[in-house]
Amino acid sequence: MKIKRQKLAKKTISFYKYNFGFREPFQILVDGTFCQAALKNKIQIKEQMPKYFMGEVQLCSTKCALNELETLSKELYGAKLILQRFQIRKCKHAKEPVPASQCLLSLLGDTNPHHYFVATQDRELTAALMEIPGVPLLYIILNTMVLDKPSACSLKHVEAVQLGELVSSTQQQSIQTLKAEQGLSKVREEGQGKKRKRKRGNPNPLSCLKKKKQRMPQQPKKADGEKKKRSRHRRHRPVGLNVGANPDTGSAPS
Repeated sequence: MKIKRQKLAKKTISFYKYNFGFREPFQILVDGTFCQAALKNKIQIKEQMPKYFMGEVQLCSTKCALNELETLSKELYGAKLILQRFQIRKCKHAKEPVPASQCLLSLLGDTNPHHYFVATQDRELTAALMEIPGVPLLYIILNTMVLDKPSACSLKHVEAVQLGELVSSTQQQSIQTLKAEQGLSKVREEGQGKKRKRKRGNPNPLSCLKKKKQRMPQQPKKADGEKKKRSRHRRHRPVGLNVGANPDTGSAPS
């Protein structure tokens, strides 16, 4: 059963790798409900999480999640100790803390640009996260960690990208980096401010060519067997001379 669970997890992780650009080390956002469930079921998160993901992971949380555990009952003190060992990600609620679910949703945004996995037992938070494409969910069932299969929203997003209706976040980032490397963004900004003068083009090289002389059509050569016709020229006599007259004197012969 454990091998089957790891195969399913590997398949799900590869889905998010190839379609949403997830890379190691995998960042996993953990809230207090997940730590409490792990403590209750005697699951050591730091040791078992890398084995389950078959790679390097970074466990992290927020100050709002820690403050939520501090304000609740003393029964969650153990969960608070576990959560304190993880890295703390900066959020926008440093002065006025908010509930952990609201903080995590604001950290993910509409597209999960930082590629977070979310480990939680909160059902309301899970339902809200399933409406965001590219958010893998992790929870505990029957003393085991389970990586949920991709949501319907994520599958629709991938299908739309494959059909060419949308551009994925990774493609957008690669396009922006290519533009920055080639300086296309600066050229566009400069071109919008100034009107570009149109340069006079060179004449068409075909129009500069000399006209070719038309060759006269050659007459077909006669065959060797044909005889050339002999042209006879008649000698014209001068007008006023009698027949038989001397051409020098014009007089008739005596």
